[in-house]
Amino acid sequence: MADAGHSWVARLGHGLAKSAAKLKTGIGAALTDRRLDAATLEDLEETLIAADLGPGAAAKLTEALRSAKFPPETSERELREALAEAAAGILAPIAKPLELNPALKPQVVLVVGVNGTGKTTTIGKLAKFYGDRNLRVTVAACDTFRAAAIDQLKIWGERAGAQVVAAAPGADPAALAYDALAQSKRDSADLLLIDTAGRLHNKADLMGELQKIARVLKKLDASAPHDVLLVLDAATGQNAIAQTDVFRELVQVTGLVVTKLDGSAKGGVLVALAEKFALPVHAIGVGEGADDLRPFEARAFARALLGLDS
Repeated sequence: MADAGHSWVARLGHGLAKSAAKLKTGIGAALTDRRLDAATLEDLEETLIAADLGPGAAAKLTEALRSAKFPPETSERELREALAEAAAGILAPIAKPLELNPALKPQVVLVVGVNGTGKTTTIGKLAKFYGDRNLRVTVAACDTFRAAAIDQLKIWGERAGAQVVAAAPGADPAALAYDALAQSKRDSADLLLIDTAGRLHNKADLMGELQKIARVLKKLDASAPHDVLLVLDAATGQNAIAQTDVFRELVQVTGLVVTKLDGSAKGGVLVALAEKFALPVHAIGVGEGADDLRPFEARAFARALLGLDS
């Protein structure tokens, strides 16, 4: 996560290339030898839904085209420009970087999500981002059911210069979270990132575990956790919508991180998430590198999604 620049915009465009190609093909097909009439707009709405933008966002974007009163001979490029501006309008209110409050010491961030979304890697990248800004970061490996997650966090912690609090596989996640917060307070850490399990086969067990972690944290800091970040894999498309629904039942999600936008043809799901949930999107990921997780910028994303230069 670093300030967006030209290289990042280029990587974003490259990462969203498949999503953009899918949309460009669909928009071009809807316009072939046809005027921009009601039937064409209906086809465009179906194209947007097929590109994972969701029915709500697709309806809003199509209505924006209808309200703009384009001439019948409007080009495919003009439509993509208009759609990008309308999409940016949906996305702008939720583009909010994760801001740290220096008075908290530490700010406690509970990171949740199903296994395989890139949750542990995201925590490592966040640790590096804030560590590079001379902030003291502690990471708690509370997904104690996966030895691989513990080992992965230790590697990321070393790269980021962060303190990693871990225990043997199978340890009590809540007890480990408590120890991590206690240590963070002793170390005057600025940020505590807590990894959690992502098993959804038994929602009751997962809910109980997350609630227990929150309870024990409050014994040391009544306001903790200060943020609950849900990490979503863009490549899962509409499953990201379902996962957001589930985790909002389990815990009070305060913001989203959307990963794996590179190589996916389902990048439009971010627009669907914005329209349906209006949760802040703090960052997006377009690669495996430590610097490939960046603050979310609505206009740059919308234009890249429609295959347009920023």
